[in-house]
Amino acid sequence: MSVHYAVHDHVATVTIDRPAVLNAIDLETEAELQRIWADLEQRRDARVVVLGGAGDRAFCVGADMKGPSTLSGLEYWARARPGGFGGIALRESLNLPVIARVNGLALGGGFEMVLGCDLVVACEEAAFGLPEPLVGRLPLDGGMTLLQRQIPHRQAMGMLLTGRRIGAAQALEWGLINEVVPRAALDEAVARWVAQILACAPLSVQAIKQVVRATASMAPAQAQALRLPALVAALASVDSQEGVAAFREKRKPVWQGR
Repeated sequence: MSVHYAVHDHVATVTIDRPAVLNAIDLETEAELQRIWADLEQRRDARVVVLGGAGDRAFCVGADMKGPSTLSGLEYWARARPGGFGGIALRESLNLPVIARVNGLALGGGFEMVLGCDLVVACEEAAFGLPEPLVGRLPLDGGMTLLQRQIPHRQAMGMLLTGRRIGAAQALEWGLINEVVPRAALDEAVARWVAQILACAPLSVQAIKQVVRATASMAPAQAQALRLPALVAALASVDSQEGVAAFREKRKPVWQGR
């Protein structure tokens, strides 16, 4: 399998396993990722997702341009790509929080996948970039639309128009990622973020993600009035009552996810 997928103790791990090609994604791997995200949208036992790449060189360097099934630029653009690159860059139907574990290069579609995640933890050697114009292509799956929304305009255009890479320290300074750690501490840092998410009511976390995603371009008053399904479900949940009870009784809440 080109992608390892497992759910254990409410944590889903999705690992692209093609280290020989720096975890570049071919059509088969893309289809597998699409299947995984669709499965996670239906599961009740998963509360957070960790997305990463195998090996110690790359998170993902985008599309596999050397594979036998490589598409032309127009063919790729015309082809249906639900959720953007890797099924996650532009995905709107997944309410679970997704943490990108960046262990090296995140380029092209790989960077677009990072932009589509909610939290990003990177090792010091990580690098980010959209090199598509250097090979006559375009960052079609979120690069041109997401990057300009996540960092200042001049910095975004500097990356988009030159294809240049930035390191983890620069990405942290620009607010693209949440934390940079030595490579040896990467898993520990990711686990810390996972634990902090799991300490929160799962339906509350999912509602927050749905509201933030759905209201990003709305006026505050309009956004405040929106009655989204995940928000209603969280407010009417058993966990909503459990959280208040635990606070009053000075104990840790026991979340049921309902």
